[in-house]
Amino acid sequence: MTFRIRPARPEDTAALFAVRTSVRENHQGVEELAQLGITPASISAMIAAAPCAWVAVTEGRVVGFTMIDDNRATLFAAFVRPECEGQGIGGALIAQAEDALFKRHPTIWLETSRDSRAASVYRHLGWGDETDLGGGNIRLTKARPV
Repeated sequence: MTFRIRPARPEDTAALFAVRTSVRENHQGVEELAQLGITPASISAMIAAAPCAWVAVTEGRVVGFTMIDDNRATLFAAFVRPECEGQGIGGALIAQAEDALFKRHPTIWLETSRDSRAASVYRHLGWGDETDLGGGNIRLTKARPV
């Protein structure tokens, strides 16, 4: 599958929610996300305010995305449509997020479920220094390459 990565735009918000609610692991519906303060309006505003999200597009369709909080040095979202997994999209999106975060921070972090496929992907990509957060969740960090 051929894809390209580009910065997300506010008009991509519906596509981001479609990807986010399509995943099998760490699935959350629109209502659950809203309870966490993650709404189309809040995501659109974040994207409009600063470069913080990137999308993977194939054949004109958003098939994955990643988001960062540059002020907190964190990667907080990386999702790919289930039918597009295993094709390098997630790794490419994560690399884009890392590059953006490393411009301002020597060490970056994320939180995920310890036994998730995502945790395996992050570990494979060099994330480590695992900290147990309880409830099956961990924090992983990654240092800027020298």
